[in-house]
Amino acid sequence: MFKEIFENVRQKSPLVHNITNYVTVNDCANMLLACGGSPIMADELEDAVEITAICGGLNINIGTLNQRTIPAMFAAGKRANELGHPVVLDPVGAGVSTLRTETALGLLKEVEFTVVRGNISEIKTLALGSGTTKGVDADVADKVTEENLTGALSFAKDFARRTGAVIAITGAIDIVTDGERTFCIRNGRPEMSAITGTGCQLSALTAAFATANPDQPLEAAAAAVCAMGLCGEIAYQRMTNLDGNSSYRNYIIDAMYRLTPAELERGASYEVR
Repeated sequence: MFKEIFENVRQKSPLVHNITNYVTVNDCANMLLACGGSPIMADELEDAVEITAICGGLNINIGTLNQRTIPAMFAAGKRANELGHPVVLDPVGAGVSTLRTETALGLLKEVEFTVVRGNISEIKTLALGSGTTKGVDADVADKVTEENLTGALSFAKDFARRTGAVIAITGAIDIVTDGERTFCIRNGRPEMSAITGTGCQLSALTAAFATANPDQPLEAAAAAVCAMGLCGEIAYQRMTNLDGNSSYRNYIIDAMYRLTPAELERGASYEVR
């Protein structure tokens, strides 16, 4: 299943518009190129709407909000909806500040998202209308574990049904659900959390997979999550005593560039519930 999903990305080379945060914008662009997609970044209001129209998909990331880019996010999202293009929301740090929380909630209200991807604290903030996060990392009490997995699955499925979006909660155990079927994914390495922007890269990657597979948003999102985690595993095998988190970031992008659809099919570690 994931083999065909990834083959579509490689063959179609989807053009993805990213309104994303400036901390990781270069890494997001390189990740899109590595998976076979094509990136474009535009966050000026008039430019963003026009660029959205020529792209196949849209990735909105609220990691570095400002009063100039927020209107562009709303306008681009609505334009993508008009065109029937997949739209991904990454609510980075939702719950940290009023601006982030209100912007994320406003986007969720006014834009129809194909996939919403975040950590458990960010998703809880959107679901409950308020919450707390520690920086852009999930609160310790909110980590998804084997012990609380059943409850987390129920929460994610309920939120997916309420929003109509595929909900992707990433962490030690990843959850991807459309409210009916749920992928529990166990790819990845804990060292990936030492790199700024692996989540941002994953959201861009998810947008490319969803754009290349518009009729399979659940499977596309799950495949993207598996691919990112698998690349983290492959990249870690390259690490030497001289390597640190900067090398690891580059190795992950390299791993995505070299990953084949067949390798993704073999290496994906998941169960469907």
